[in-house]
Amino acid sequence: MKKFISTFMILILALSVTACAAGNSAGTAQSPEQAADTGLSSSAAMQVTYPVTLNDQAGRQVVIEKEPETLVSGYYISTSLLLALNCQDRMTGIEAKAKNRPVYRLSAPSIIDLPSVGSAKEFDLEGCAALNPDLVILPVRLKDVFPTLEELGITVLAVNPENQQLLEEAALLIGTATNTLPAADSLFQSAKDSLAQLEEALKDTKKPAVYLSGNSSFLSTAGSNMYQSNLITQAGGINAAAELTDNYWSEISYEQLLAWNPDYIIAASDASYTVDSILNDPNLAQCKAVKNGNVYQLPNGIESWDSPVPGSFLGSLWLASILHPDEYPDIQWKEAAAAFYETFYRFTPDLENLYDRS
Repeated sequence: MKKFISTFMILILALSVTACAAGNSAGTAQSPEQAADTGLSSSAAMQVTYPVTLNDQAGRQVVIEKEPETLVSGYYISTSLLLALNCQDRMTGIEAKAKNRPVYRLSAPSIIDLPSVGSAKEFDLEGCAALNPDLVILPVRLKDVFPTLEELGITVLAVNPENQQLLEEAALLIGTATNTLPAADSLFQSAKDSLAQLEEALKDTKKPAVYLSGNSSFLSTAGSNMYQSNLITQAGGINAAAELTDNYWSEISYEQLLAWNPDYIIAASDASYTVDSILNDPNLAQCKAVKNGNVYQLPNGIESWDSPVPGSFLGSLWLASILHPDEYPDIQWKEAAAAFYETFYRFTPDLENLYDRS
């Protein structure tokens, strides 16, 4: 919680300083602590007034003149955040392959048929501009298109949610931009509460070694600097590949995997291979995880919890129930998942069918 408040206060301070430096009426939002000091309710005090100036995750100052009524999201993580902040009715454009995201169908099926603005690899600049939205939210890696959109009078907010802290910052940026700060605050507090309960349940447990394989190849894995490594440690495990320090998936050999000899093997949620293919691989016959049948795939029937989406903490809860079923039984993560999606995404998840076979 301390880390969350620190992140929140830093962002709000940045907003205030930027507003003062601008020398105009750029709006600011108050933190929960500031709300208590003024005697106002937290939600009321966290309302945003416009114009507001934000420092986005590309290091740019972005002025939002008025509360945006129309939004375009060119990134699945910002789209998921917008859904969690109940902004789906303001969306007029969305990233490509929206139909491949189960959470969209479950939470806000109408957005699936919105005009596509392409992907980070093939962004549709003309299509995005034609929608003339009040605000476009794009990943930092699309920075080359920002100037063109801005020349057309379209406000662009850049996000870079590559780890948990940056995800929280992105949520607070979007929450400020869209005047939904109370929802953004509540969103991550719910995750932190669940992870705090998990940490308490696992405080005296032995930590097994876990190998998490990538989506395209079983012999690719996430080192200690990647988001997926945090998923493992939060679940009460040790990343078998922690010695790797790459910022992207690392390719390894069978020999390296056998040398690590993990207790568990976890396949990525969107793996192109199957659990059976791992269990039946003769090269892995002597691997401890294979010999003991401890090979699983992360669920993908709602969202990919091994990517930095708001619900990614549920990946740690799910994995904890695999690694430590006595200390953290299956029912606990299911209760947390049901409450999370009912509260923020407005649907009751089917937690008995966790894999998307469509």
